[in-house]
Amino acid sequence: MTKGAIVSKFPVTVGHEATGVVESIGEGVTMVKPGVTVIPVFLPQCRECKACRDPDGNLCVSSHITGHGVLADGTTRFTCRGKPVYHFMSTSTFTEYTVVDETSVAKIDDEAHPEKVSSRVTRGSTCVAFGLGRVGLLVIMGCKSAGASRIIGIDLNKDKFEKAVAVRAIKCISPKDSTKPINEVLSEMTGEVTLGYSFEVIGHLETMIDALASCSMNYGVGVVVGAPLSAKMLTYDPVLLCAGCTRKGCVFGGWESRDDVPKLVTDFLEKKFDLDQVTTHVFPFKQINEGFELLYSHQRYLFFIAVASKLTFINLSSSISIDFHTAPVECPTCINFTQNNASTSTSYLSK
Repeated sequence: MTKGAIVSKFPVTVGHEATGVVESIGEGVTMVKPGVTVIPVFLPQCRECKACRDPDGNLCVSSHITGHGVLADGTTRFTCRGKPVYHFMSTSTFTEYTVVDETSVAKIDDEAHPEKVSSRVTRGSTCVAFGLGRVGLLVIMGCKSAGASRIIGIDLNKDKFEKAVAVRAIKCISPKDSTKPINEVLSEMTGEVTLGYSFEVIGHLETMIDALASCSMNYGVGVVVGAPLSAKMLTYDPVLLCAGCTRKGCVFGGWESRDDVPKLVTDFLEKKFDLDQVTTHVFPFKQINEGFELLYSHQRYLFFIAVASKLTFINLSSSISIDFHTAPVECPTCINFTQNNASTSTSYLSK
């Protein structure tokens, strides 16, 4: 958390992306039953609030993306030696067992492999991705799946170009190779004055401005995916917004978690995109620290998957193993699910 923009209480059970099997449910749970495969989602979907009912909204009022460290009912279901251990983004997936609210799980196809499982891009459009790390590669794959005819990748590191082309970018460029503004380079390359869609996935203020400047002043859509530190402010020429282009942010891809994640899994099962193209390493939980060391090294493109066995995740000082088999599940709207192939212990971050 110290290297990102998300604040959390400590000690905390981290992790917010996983696939699991429902182990048991509370009295009020109706959408899933024990034994089904689910994906815990850090962005809940109650399906009742105004945001959930709006087809263009996905920020449910029950969202707890901030660092509260508790579930929707204000409690934490993890303890160690009689003291609370906090939840992370309402999911806490780096554990054998966890407790989540019913609004925070999406039921998926049982045939989906647990380890592999919007801007509304129009067919025939031209798209550009600023940043070719893991998220940038997935943006390229998403644009291709949506029917984009030309997808261009931009990054300072040319070592990333080969992988970007492999996932269907038609060309990659480095801003270092020209003294012209990148939007002019793109215009000359494509023969278009500006592009239909741009995605900034790095989180740099400068590239956010470049991405918007690259969009069509009539109909372009500039999407900010990368998140800079909240203390930074973005300043740009308001003329960029006056002619009709759209500037928008993106949380969870703009998707409604419980409704749309199962569709994404179906697309994967139908081979509409290939996650093997962006998976560079697979680690058992007991080696997850090696995955994070690689992630923070020069290999910024890395996308690793942690599966099976035990997890130890240490932050600065020590980790403490606890057994979640005895975690209380009295809450009538909560679900207790276990990750596939997990063992009997886990760890949490300490201060």
